Formats: sequence, structure tokens, C-alpha cells
Amino acid sequence: MQSLLFLIDQIIGIYMWCLIIVVIMSWLTSFNVINTQNRFVYQVYDFLYRITEPALRPIRRWIPDLGGIDVSPVVLILLLVFVRNLLKEYGGSLV
Repeated sequence: MQSLLFLIDQIIGIYMWCLIIVVIMSWLTSFNVINTQNRFVYQVYDFLYRITEPALRPIRRWIPDLGGIDVSPVVLILLLVFVRNLLKEYGGSLV
């Protein structure tokens, strides 16, 4: 059981890094630092967008518009940290 909880914890950690990377890439794209006409950059950004957008979309519906600032990744990261802490707290009591 501990191995499964460890695997879930690692997947959540990788997903949080994907969220951070997609946010940074969106900033760099909007300030024309990276070019999405480059095929590799486009594929990386498109992949990260596709895996993070389904989780961010429901959060964006609940959070009001803050004048162009998207705080949904921060909310999702906080929720993922909460889930990780729950796994560590209650996963330790299973042994």
C-alpha cells in the first residue's frame, strides 16, 4: 500500500511541475520571449496545455475575473499540496 501512495505522491509532484512550466511558458509566449512557431516549443506547450487545462477549467469558472490575472494555477497547486499532505498523513497510519 505504501508503494501505491508513494507513486500517487510522485505523480502529483510531476503534475505540479507541469503546471508551473505551462504558466511560465504562457508568460514567455505572451512577452514574445519564446516563439510558438518553433515546432518543438509548440509541441511541448500544447502537450502541457492539454494535460493541465482539464483541471484548470472548472477552477476558472468559480474564481472571478481579476483583471487579466489568472490565479487558477495557484489554487490548483494549493489543492494538490493539500491532497499530498492528506496522503502523507493518512497513508502513514495504514502500516
